[in-house]
Amino acid sequence: MSECEKIISELKSFADPVRAINNSRFFKSNPGEYGEGDIFLGVTVPEVREVSGRYTSVPLATLGVLFDDSLHEVRLCAAIILTLKYQAAATLLEKRLLFEFYLEQIGLGRVNNWDIVDCSAPVLGNYLTLVDNALDILTQLATSNSLWERRVAIVATFALMREGQLLPTYNVALLLLKDNADLMHKATGWMLREMGKRDLSLLRKFLKENSKNMPRTMLRYSIEKLSVEERRNWLKISKI
Repeated sequence: MSECEKIISELKSFADPVRAINNSRFFKSNPGEYGEGDIFLGVTVPEVREVSGRYTSVPLATLGVLFDDSLHEVRLCAAIILTLKYQAAATLLEKRLLFEFYLEQIGLGRVNNWDIVDCSAPVLGNYLTLVDNALDILTQLATSNSLWERRVAIVATFALMREGQLLPTYNVALLLLKDNADLMHKATGWMLREMGKRDLSLLRKFLKENSKNMPRTMLRYSIEKLSVEERRNWLKISKI
């Protein structure tokens, strides 16, 4: 039995048909929804992480096969393994190879639901703290037609924020102001909120310049940590 087969077999041992149905609804897999066609085993995230932790030494070729699987939890497992590999990488070369592999999976449409994006985007974000062209890469993703590439772009800025680099979040959020997807409104508001925790004046600057044009959900998420009075004032200004 190959490593891929072992991993999939272990994941299937946790399968729960009732949870699978619930997850299918939760992750919007019906026709016309953002996760259309996604197939679920009904495995919990802790169970996926348990399996992932046993296979951190698998080669990238194996991960590529897992990322290409139709089962949601198999792709999630691949994303978690990749993240663990990046965390353990000791050299810049290792990190670059993992970063390039991740970009390939994104481009192939395999990082294709919000939980898979959110657990793996730190691979991109952490690598971008090491290079000079971070904003170019983030801009390319943020202006993509792919919902998931755009979400990767904004969520990846969290890793940059943790290194004290706040402007990437600010600049990517500007690119996403007119995004039509509710998932993007939530993710962008979330990252703006995190930016505000680190520099409240920068969040207020963003809000002063853009609150009138921000989707309501994005605005609400971004101001969650402000006082009740200040939240009320920003919501009064917003027209959307």
